[in-house]
Amino acid sequence: MARRPRPRTRSSSSSVRRRKTKSNSSWLIKALIPLLLLAGFLLSSYVGYLDYTVREQFEGKRWSIPARVYASPVELYAGLEYSSKSFEDLLLQLHYRQDNQLAGEGSYLIKGGQASVRTRAFNFGDKLQESRKINIRFVGGAVASITDVGNGAELAIVRMDPIQIGSFYPTRKEDRILIKLDEAPQTLLQGLFSTEDRDFYHHFGVSPKGILRAMWANVKAGGMVQGGSTITQQLVKNFFLTSERSLTRKVNEALMSLILEYRYSKDEILEAYLNEIFLGQDGGNAVHGFGLASEFYFGQSLKTLNLSQVSTLVALVRGPSYYDPRRNQERAMERRNLVLDSMLEQGYIDAQQASEAKKQPLAVASVTHRSANRYPGFIDLVKRQLKQEYKEEDLTSEGLRIVTTLDTRVQEALEQSIAAKLKQLEKSPKSNDLQSAAIVTRRDSGEIVALAGAREASDIGFNRALDAVRPIGSLIKPVVYLTALEYPDRYTITTPVSDSRLEIPAERGKTWSPDNYDNREHGVVPLHTALTNSYNMATVRIGMDVGLSRIANNLKNMGVSRPVDLYPSLLLGASPLSPLEVTQIYQTLAGDGFATPLRSIRAVNAADGKALQSYPFTVRQAVDPAATFITNTILQEVMRVGTGRSAYNYLPGEMNLVGKTGTTNELRDSWFAGFSGDYLSVVWVGRDDNKPTGLTGGSGALQIWSELMRQISHQPVTLVPPDNVEMKWIDAATGWLTGEGCGGARLFPFADGSGPSEYSECGSATDAAGSWLNHLNPF
Repeated sequence: MARRPRPRTRSSSSSVRRRKTKSNSSWLIKALIPLLLLAGFLLSSYVGYLDYTVREQFEGKRWSIPARVYASPVELYAGLEYSSKSFEDLLLQLHYRQDNQLAGEGSYLIKGGQASVRTRAFNFGDKLQESRKINIRFVGGAVASITDVGNGAELAIVRMDPIQIGSFYPTRKEDRILIKLDEAPQTLLQGLFSTEDRDFYHHFGVSPKGILRAMWANVKAGGMVQGGSTITQQLVKNFFLTSERSLTRKVNEALMSLILEYRYSKDEILEAYLNEIFLGQDGGNAVHGFGLASEFYFGQSLKTLNLSQVSTLVALVRGPSYYDPRRNQERAMERRNLVLDSMLEQGYIDAQQASEAKKQPLAVASVTHRSANRYPGFIDLVKRQLKQEYKEEDLTSEGLRIVTTLDTRVQEALEQSIAAKLKQLEKSPKSNDLQSAAIVTRRDSGEIVALAGAREASDIGFNRALDAVRPIGSLIKPVVYLTALEYPDRYTITTPVSDSRLEIPAERGKTWSPDNYDNREHGVVPLHTALTNSYNMATVRIGMDVGLSRIANNLKNMGVSRPVDLYPSLLLGASPLSPLEVTQIYQTLAGDGFATPLRSIRAVNAADGKALQSYPFTVRQAVDPAATFITNTILQEVMRVGTGRSAYNYLPGEMNLVGKTGTTNELRDSWFAGFSGDYLSVVWVGRDDNKPTGLTGGSGALQIWSELMRQISHQPVTLVPPDNVEMKWIDAATGWLTGEGCGGARLFPFADGSGPSEYSECGSATDAAGSWLNHLNPF
């Protein structure tokens, strides 16, 4: 009988399946554990990396704050020639806004000849000037009186806050004014909590409750009225991340927000947010933080803003471009009102406050652009001088406040004069493609109040005022004559000199024979006539007699550090100098022989206003004051009857101007340097390719100089003779002493004991033995 196979039992089959399942599970677990460990390691490493990134940036120097460069502050006082129109122009440049109530600092109202102003506070380093209300009365184009509204007292002088003329930015062109948390208005914080993060002090960086609430609010409103990001997340996005929209960025944002909340206090996070949040665009520069946004939009400091203005700034958080109050007023007002409604809903303000704030206009300052380097040539000079004492990083990251010597009214007059006159000069077929450079200083202090490095004010390229090193032509001659006059036993203002042809040995057996501009010899002339008419041959004779090394030494004494070649051509200005160096020479002449270093900076202050460095007025005796006085007297004659006489087509004769023209070979360079009682100006006109311009110093640079001085100068020159100079009446025909009432009598200055002793027939003595020609210098 066949044997039937034994059937498998269910229990054995299940056992097998259990063994297989167990085996598979064990393998899967063994495989997953390393993966999980690896993932955990990678995640913890990545979180560690994010933690390091957060701490490294947040605990280090969080922001690079650009240095701010300011013009010289305008000082107002009774009697100052300053019209109400000029004052309003100043206020607009300062971004003051019209406000009948003068509700905040930086506001004004002008009616007729009366201006009411609420000034801004400003820390000048030497003194913190508080904001105050003043009334200024103008009569006949001048300030008649200034009154303090608070106590009714007459004010002797008021210093306005200075105009910002530029900034030194880091690589990322961002700007901000740092504030501390306790400096922020409570209404600002309340507005932010109401619209951006109601649970700020109760979440850990990410708020699921806030996300759900924002979603519901947006659904009800049918559009975006609330965001789900916390203040911490917004800070992370602005401070650490890019604006890229991706899942990776959102994950990083959440993780870094948790880290930030773990590492730092709520107040530290909130303060950083107030200074970091992006709130607008100022040209090519980003406006960050509420401190700068307050000035950018309202022209006043954050602490002075009212509820309506604060709400407008809060409205910008959601979209600075979309809600720009200058370009999208209706949209901005709607968003501002929504902020006010949220504050009312949260109980931060009452219904009356909300209603009154909603009635207020946006009242933003009309002028938007604040931080561009408006005067690039001058800013270039300031930066060069600062780099002698500060590192580049300090200038672009420490928030320095630099108060300069620039006078914006003079600067704008200079730019207008160059533009207008070069256009006229180029109408001549021989004069085209002209360029120009100019520097203007205060005669009494050496402060540079205006500078042009090119004919185009916005040109940021080659700065000709500092770097165009060109032959200066006859501008050198006053130094030659001054050096000679330092030897009064040999040279006086009336010493006869020969303006006749001469030959001077040169290299390789050659000779150098200078000629006059008019190609004529003028024979024997008094020394003052030779300089007045810029005679080359007489100048070379005097210079060779005095000695090239002495003249070069005087150039050095007067402020020229550049070495010069001791060739005879030095006497006619063949050695090239920059307009800045020429200005230093003539500043010494204007300073009566005392050298005052040219200055473009008054003070450097820290971001908090603390004074870091001042640049005080310094002076030293450089050349003989008596010789300087006599030289300046002759340069007045240059302006009266010599090569500079066309200046009096622009200015009144009583200005008693002092100046000298300069022209180089083949009319390549046209120069003029001169001063009035209040300003010294040096102007150069030429071509960058060094081709002839067809212009002399008188027909080119002098025309710009005269037009400029017509606009800015009000004080005549009063030359005061030193104690060792005596004034004598001289017979112009003979060079002898004469009486004041005699025909041809002129009053000339002489160093003590150097004047003539003989008298003409009309004088008080008749001993007139021989002619003044007998005293002709033999060289």
